[in-house]
Amino acid sequence: MSELITFDHVSYSDGDTEILKDIKGSIPEGKITTLVGPSGAGKTTVFRLCNALISPTSGEIFIKGRNIDSYDPVDLRRRVGLALQNATMISGNVWKNLALPLTLQGKKLPEDEAKKLLTLVGLEEKFLNHDVKDLSGGQRQKVSIARTLVNKPEVLLLDEITSSLDRVSQQDIEELIVKINQDHGTTIAWITHNLDQARSIGDYTWVMMNGELIETGESDLLEHPKNEKVQRFVRGDIE
Repeated sequence: MSELITFDHVSYSDGDTEILKDIKGSIPEGKITTLVGPSGAGKTTVFRLCNALISPTSGEIFIKGRNIDSYDPVDLRRRVGLALQNATMISGNVWKNLALPLTLQGKKLPEDEAKKLLTLVGLEEKFLNHDVKDLSGGQRQKVSIARTLVNKPEVLLLDEITSSLDRVSQQDIEELIVKINQDHGTTIAWITHNLDQARSIGDYTWVMMNGELIETGESDLLEHPKNEKVQRFVRGDIE
């Protein structure tokens, strides 16, 4: 198993507040890794470090064995795509939103490429000219994921992308992410508060609490965690 992203004793503080404490772990290449833990555990901070939105206070992060500091930040963010829970859109149609990553680079997204992206995420081509304000929550999330795929990233970071969706839309997105992983070999890291989702979707799991990486391993660790804190979290005693 090769490691795509490696954290080597990484800590991060915001002023006097210690948010991450000595994180040592890796996200395997070509797999789906789920990150779970109580609110405030530091999961989103891990993602912000992965695409250099912030830098560690101490320790090192490697992507494919290369120190993250040696990457051009723009190139890094093309390689490491990030999709968020709120699927923020700019006003206008779906095509304009899909094209945004290229527009920022002074490039255009051809119509046939835009249609391919919609097909990839399970939306019909006719949605290309739909105004984003008329989309359902699930449709917006699919457009958000398609937009993240414009740069053909090696890894997709997904932060609670199904938490505000109904069960049917949630299942659609889960199936889509598994398909992207299997068909394209895209490495996925997915923050979720839904332990059933983490078990069913994940190949590997990180369990985080209070800024620490408490337990890692194949996702069935959530069935029989070794760590007492993780056992309490899985039972629902720690929220």
